[in-house]
Amino acid sequence: MESLNSIAFFVQAAETRSFSEAGRNLGVSSSAVGKSVSRLEERLGVRLFHRSTRSITLTAEGTLFLERCRRILCEVEAAELELAETQQAPRGRLRISLPLVGMLVMPALTAFMHRYPAIELDVDFSDRLVDVIEEGFDVVMRTGKPADSRLMSRPLGNYRLKLVASPDYLASHGTLEVPADLAHHACLQHKFPSTGKFEPWPLKRAEDASEWVLPASMVCNTSAALMDVAVAGLGIACLPDFMVRRAIERGELTPVLDAYIEHQGTFRLLWPSSKHLSPKLRVFIDFMVETLFAEKAVAQEESTELTTHH
Repeated sequence: MESLNSIAFFVQAAETRSFSEAGRNLGVSSSAVGKSVSRLEERLGVRLFHRSTRSITLTAEGTLFLERCRRILCEVEAAELELAETQQAPRGRLRISLPLVGMLVMPALTAFMHRYPAIELDVDFSDRLVDVIEEGFDVVMRTGKPADSRLMSRPLGNYRLKLVASPDYLASHGTLEVPADLAHHACLQHKFPSTGKFEPWPLKRAEDASEWVLPASMVCNTSAALMDVAVAGLGIACLPDFMVRRAIERGELTPVLDAYIEHQGTFRLLWPSSKHLSPKLRVFIDFMVETLFAEKAVAQEESTELTTHH
């Protein structure tokens, strides 16, 4: 058991890059973590970390040892879970990373918490591309195709980007007939926090059309703020359909240039392929697949029914 504790301390220190942070997560002092790692290094006869006054980083040997240790801890967890699964409801801490799209994920997340009160969620809201394995996440939600072969994935649902503006804005600035008209309008642009690059607007252009640069009357790294500014009548924003659907239904926003938009994105859940699908992880994945886009699907069915009847 002492060896297992040393391994757990080492893995936590490697994932947090800090003895202090590892100690806080494990409920022990930073010196206890440091001493445990030192004893482990002495026993193995190798140095696992480069230490400085400010940080710790893995040595080449430490990096190799980390992957094996993670597998060991996963096997121990799996063995414990196999014994406990039949007797317990899903429980424990689940570390997840979600994109900054609160109005999409929060209803599903709060419903999950109501259904599984014994599962403690540790949620990181961020649009940056997290390293699922290195940063110790159990599961993350992201868009696009998975590029990491170490991860398993499951699609949650599709969305489209839409250009929207308030009726007041269009009344005072004029309607748009073709994408080139955007050059004369106030464009509210989203900037990716991780790269600082603007999110491109997915507009079709004629083959002989020249490149154009959209004006930017506002640049922001969160879509929610862009929507508020668009509703206030200050410009045109490019936002996902699930975010603007209700504002369109209420007449606060109007779609523009819909015929020129070419886009479909997919939200996915990603988790380490080596990770044992514990009850808490399994129910989270299943719940999000069933729930996240359920409201949107219902809305689409209702819209289809109304169109059919009319």
